[in-house]
Amino acid sequence: MPIGIIVNAFSIAIGGVLGALVGHKLSEELKTKVQMIFGVCSMSMGISTIVLMKNMPAVIFSIIIGTALGVVIHLENKINRAGAGMQKIISKVIPCETTKLFPRPSGHVLRDAPQGIHMDSSDIPEEEFMATLITVIVLFCSSGTGIYGSIVSGMSGDHSILIAKSILDLFTAMIFACTLGMVVAVIAVPQLIIFLILFFCAGLIFPLTTPEMIDDFKACGGILMLATGFRMIKVKMFPTADMIPAMIIVMPISYIWMTYVLPLVS
Repeated sequence: MPIGIIVNAFSIAIGGVLGALVGHKLSEELKTKVQMIFGVCSMSMGISTIVLMKNMPAVIFSIIIGTALGVVIHLENKINRAGAGMQKIISKVIPCETTKLFPRPSGHVLRDAPQGIHMDSSDIPEEEFMATLITVIVLFCSSGTGIYGSIVSGMSGDHSILIAKSILDLFTAMIFACTLGMVVAVIAVPQLIIFLILFFCAGLIFPLTTPEMIDDFKACGGILMLATGFRMIKVKMFPTADMIPAMIIVMPISYIWMTYVLPLVS
């Protein structure tokens, strides 16, 4: 049962609704500081799984080769384009505020905003709205933590990563919905579909793995979570999207290392 994935999707939906309803009451200082806390939490989650690493050379090699592969195939650009396509679909579900979000006098409330929702659009033109929305779609639907957590959940039934991510996503969705409105809540639908596919595919892979391979996979995912944390606190913009292929190749490389390389060097 994909409990963690369902909880994660609901957290985004609830956060998006709450942010659209009460987001205008939150100060910019609070939003900025909470975002920093999100980064620290992501880094802490990453460190807790990195320590499970069994074959360091295999994991490091996977990170380097996987990232290089992601850069060569321009994975980050492709994910961004997919996010743009998703945005077009979402904007049809909620005919958005994008056509109305040109700069207005501070404190202006959109007349045709949904009843009960205050929408201050003083600082966000249409182009910035679209760019931010694509960023949010990519963040929720293709984050290293989400992909990693879905696969771990499918392989081992451990939902703790996704549930911890759900707490972060609840507040992240709330913060973004302060600017983007109710459309953030709809992102939960494509995210649910993507993560469920990963969950069920992982269940097919699990019988072919060993405990050491799974631990190395978790450690690889932890490194991506650590890099994500650095991005969130804006210390260093690691190419986390380009790092995703490392999670695909780490288990085969871990197997090759343990089966063929380690006996030769030990």
